[in-house]
Amino acid sequence: MASETGLKTAFFSTRAYDRESFGAVLRQPQYSGFEMAWLEARLSAETAVLATGCPAVCAFVNDELSAPVVERLHAVGVRMLALRSAGFNHVDLAACRRLGLVVARVPAYSPYAVAEHTVCLLLTLNRHVHRAWQRVRDLNFSLDGLTGFDVHGKTVGVIGTGRIGTVFARIMTGFGAKVLAYDPQPSAETQGMPGVSLTSLEELIEQSDIISLHCPLTEQTRHLINADRLSRMRPGVILLNTSRGRLIDTKALIQALKAGHIGGAGLDVYEEEEGIFFADCSESGLQDDVLARLLTFPNVLITSHQAFLTHEALHNIATRTLQSLLEFSTGRISAEAQLV
Repeated sequence: MASETGLKTAFFSTRAYDRESFGAVLRQPQYSGFEMAWLEARLSAETAVLATGCPAVCAFVNDELSAPVVERLHAVGVRMLALRSAGFNHVDLAACRRLGLVVARVPAYSPYAVAEHTVCLLLTLNRHVHRAWQRVRDLNFSLDGLTGFDVHGKTVGVIGTGRIGTVFARIMTGFGAKVLAYDPQPSAETQGMPGVSLTSLEELIEQSDIISLHCPLTEQTRHLINADRLSRMRPGVILLNTSRGRLIDTKALIQALKAGHIGGAGLDVYEEEEGIFFADCSESGLQDDVLARLLTFPNVLITSHQAFLTHEALHNIATRTLQSLLEFSTGRISAEAQLV
């Protein structure tokens, strides 16, 4: 718990935009006693010791929160984990319960940020904007090989109808696309949305021209998109993933791309992104051979987990995270935010 001087928090994987967004919210009077230890290091078993003297830790999606890491944090006095993310598949919640650590997340920050970035990936891939931009910079103004298709009239499959999937589905109906949606527990909003039809996963896989993933990573959804499902997709399909990297079997995707079956892949996440995304590897080089192979395809567009990165989302993440820390300091954490 916090002392009279406030709560000290070890803030791992810090970037300039984190310090800016959190700094703005920290100026509010209720946080006057709070102290942030800004750490650029990614949280791991080796760096957990940096949280010594901090009752709370603020972690991001690529920080490691396995049982050994959680145990080391507990050993140096950490009693609360504040996740500045909605996803929590990187956290060993059972270990946190065993040790009595409180865990809170940001249930929602901006579904529009992620949904709109997904649209950005789709349009860039379909109309070859990334290739055209590079050509023009080289003074090559030819249009050969840049033909796309109208999204209007196409069938878009949306896997997952949470907040983000619902917003993406609505945007696609605005384009005049037919939307097929799948979710074991579809949202009420999606069920009643004009232009959206709920269907089975297999029908969605087989009937869609564009497929977008908006579901959490669980044991059931790991490699949801595998070699079999890739083979049953329509030739030329565009596959989008702004959720979690392990939803897709990357090696199977590479084989489908090599065969020319997949028209394009827009990925904001990657199976083994930990230690790569959010880092500058321009000097050290890329040691991941699978990711390196993906980057060789002209019809693959990869961004480094930036779909969340809008001013609005960052403000909402900072606000909810600091609110959870404040609630922890007073012993009352919102049920919506608390995981453990």
